[in-house]
Amino acid sequence: MSLDKSVNVLGTDLQSCSQDPLTGFFRDGYCRTCAEDVGMHSVCCLLDEAFLAFSKDKGNDLLTPRPEFGFPGLKPGQLWCLCADRWMEAYESGVAPKVRLQATHEKTLERVPLELLKEKALDMH
Repeated sequence: MSLDKSVNVLGTDLQSCSQDPLTGFFRDGYCRTCAEDVGMHSVCCLLDEAFLAFSKDKGNDLLTPRPEFGFPGLKPGQLWCLCADRWMEAYESGVAPKVRLQATHEKTLERVPLELLKEKALDMH
C-alpha cells in the first residue's frame, strides 16, 4: 500500500487535521489517502451538530463510541477526515461542515470542486 503524495487542495504541504481524536484513513492525524481508501477520507472538517445528525441519518453514526474498532465517538467542534463523497452529499443537502483547506488532501478535487471547499473554508484569510 503506497501513500499518495501529501499535498493539500491549495498545492502546498498537507497539514495535520487532528491528533486528538486521531483521524485519517491511516489514523496518523492526516487526511492522506491511497488506492485502498475507497471512501477517500480526504476532507478535513470541523464537525458540527447538523452534519453529525445528517451522517447518522445516512447510516454512518459518528457520535457513538465503538471501542471494538478503537473509535472514540465524535463531538461537535472536533476536526475529522471525512469521505469526499459524504462531504459533497452533505453540501448538496445544505449541511456540509467547515473545511480546513490546508489539511484537505488534493485528491479531494477529483470529487469536490475547489470553489465549494473554499466556500466552506475555515482557513481562507
